[in-house]
Parts: sequence; C-alpha cells; structure tokens
Amino acid sequence: MPPVNNTSTTAAVDASEAAKPVPAWAIHRRMYDWVLSFAHHKHSTTALFILSFMESSFFPIPPDVLLAPLCMGNRKKSLWFGTVCTIGSVLGAFLGYYIGFAMIDLALMIPKITQEGIDKLATEFDIRGSWYVFIAALTPIPFKLLTITAGFAKMNLLIFTLACLIGRAGRFYLVAGVFWLIGPKAQPFIDRYFNILCIIFTLLLIGGFALLKWMH
Repeated sequence: MPPVNNTSTTAAVDASEAAKPVPAWAIHRRMYDWVLSFAHHKHSTTALFILSFMESSFFPIPPDVLLAPLCMGNRKKSLWFGTVCTIGSVLGAFLGYYIGFAMIDLALMIPKITQEGIDKLATEFDIRGSWYVFIAALTPIPFKLLTITAGFAKMNLLIFTLACLIGRAGRFYLVAGVFWLIGPKAQPFIDRYFNILCIIFTLLLIGGFALLKWMH
C-alpha cells in the first residue's frame, strides 16, 4: 500500500473547506469578504476611505481588513494608504459624534436615563474622555461606540478631534509601517498578534504618562 501524503490530504481538506459557501446567517463574514473584494478593484483607495469613514460611526468591519492587502500589493504606497485610512476615520468620527449628540432628546425618553445621568457622563468625559476616545481609536475596542458616546456626553470637540487623530494615526500607520518594512511576510504576524500589540502599546503609553505625572 502506498504511503499516505498527509500534506496533500490536509491541503485538499483546506481547499474543500474554503470552497464551502458562506451560510446566509453569517452576515459578518459576508461583509468581511465583500470588503476584501475591493483589494483588487481600480477604486480600491476610494473604497478604503469610505470604509474608514463608515466604520467610525456605524459599519462593523474595520478598515484594517482592506488596508493590509493594499499595502501588500503596493508597499511603496503603504504610508499613503495609512493616511487615507486616518483621514477617513477621523472625518467619520464626527458623524458618530453628531449621531450621539442628536440622540440626547430621544434617550431622555427611555426609562432610567435622566438628565442627571447625562450630566454625570459629561463630567466623566471632561476628565477622562480624551483617554477613552484615544484608547478606542488605537485598540480593537469598537471605535464607533466611543465616538457616539462622546457626542452624547457633549465632549469638547477639539480634544475629541486630537484624541481621534492621534489614536487612529497610531493604529493605521503601525499597520502600514510594518508592511512597508517587511512586506507580505508581515501578514501572518499581523493576523495573529495585532490586537495584542495594540493593547500592549496602549498599556505602555498609559504607564509612561502615569510615570511622568508621578515624577512631577
């Protein structure tokens, strides 16, 4: 009996799994595949901008999904793609802010939501809002939740803008920079460790600010 080629068998199984249609209920996966399909489209950069804009206020798929293959396909334009992502995302954050701001009167009609509670939220955002928005902008925390909440709390718009800009630029330039330096070999590393790296970076940054404050 000839030996069984485990590598070929595994590859055949993987190919068979990949060929299976996505279930109709798997809406998130369908959206993911749809976003990824723009990677080889002639208007891929425009799609990246629009995706970044929408994700900051209501769309569930992060722009990293499209940013990564675009950077792999054209390493020389990686930083440009990161810039497109950053600008689109920050502009979209204003839409999220407006959505939250416009929902205040509607929210007051919901039981257990009072003007006193909104005032407490506003006070909390006056103190720590910049950190909340920055951390959400940089890490896997859904950014749209904080942009809408910031509008709901009537956060200072200048501080909101700076927190969004610094956090989003840090996230997207990190991805673009890694691909610019390493290229396609970075993809498995990004897929496996990106979220962890973002969290570690944020913890180090917060620790650094805390240390500076303690020293003074």
